[in-house]
Amino acid sequence: MSELVRVEREGAIAIVTLNQPEKRNPISGLDMIDALEAAMQSLDADIGVRVAILTGAGSAFSSGGDLKAMATPGSSLRDALPAQTRRNYRAGIQRLPLLFEALEVPVIAAINGPAIGAGCDLACMCDVRIASESAKFAESFVKLGIVPGDGGAWLLPRIIGFAKASELALTGDLLDATEALACGLVSRVVPAERLMDEARLVAGKIAANPPHAVRMTKRLLREGHRATLAGILELSAAMQALSHATADHNEAVGAFLDKRTPSFSGD
Repeated sequence: MSELVRVEREGAIAIVTLNQPEKRNPISGLDMIDALEAAMQSLDADIGVRVAILTGAGSAFSSGGDLKAMATPGSSLRDALPAQTRRNYRAGIQRLPLLFEALEVPVIAAINGPAIGAGCDLACMCDVRIASESAKFAESFVKLGIVPGDGGAWLLPRIIGFAKASELALTGDLLDATEALACGLVSRVVPAERLMDEARLVAGKIAANPPHAVRMTKRLLREGHRATLAGILELSAAMQALSHATADHNEAVGAFLDKRTPSFSGD
């Protein structure tokens, strides 16, 4: 696995760390995108991984784009030929929202510091967001004279609503952790020293549930972004048929009736 992304296993929990602290963990370079994609796809393929925690090394979650590279055409997503810039975005940063949308393993963002621009959008790609008190957020593309090229205009309104998302994207204003909690961008804010413990606590609650049911529940939640009620009901019925056929379902029902703690195998 690339040193740009560090992956550690703690039983059924995987901790994925963006590992360029000296640059504040930018995610716009192809090497970082390749490394993060490889790490997440590997975890998703392993049913033994029941939940992943994504965080950043050092003081930042992710600074988003690498501004030094952005200033030089040809050294980043930006190319001297606009048509090639379009291709670069599709083959580069835009792979990440599609990747996270396709994942079935739940992902918790443990936001340890600033999540700016594409870094904010990366947090939005995750299923659960927990912030340190030192975390800050900005949908700041407009401040650089560009637009959210990584899907932020689709992601952010679905999390915090159209009006607040419009305010943040059009002003580029910075939110602190308390403001992020108030608008629903994150679900919890904790002191910095407790961030990973809190993320592990939530991850443990997810990991304690039957893995196939968890992954299919996540799939239904994701599909709910765009499906009709009738479509979701049909998909829910199909997935429920699969769930009823698992050994874990029988174990869950049996444990409830026996008043004991269930033991799930992923079968």
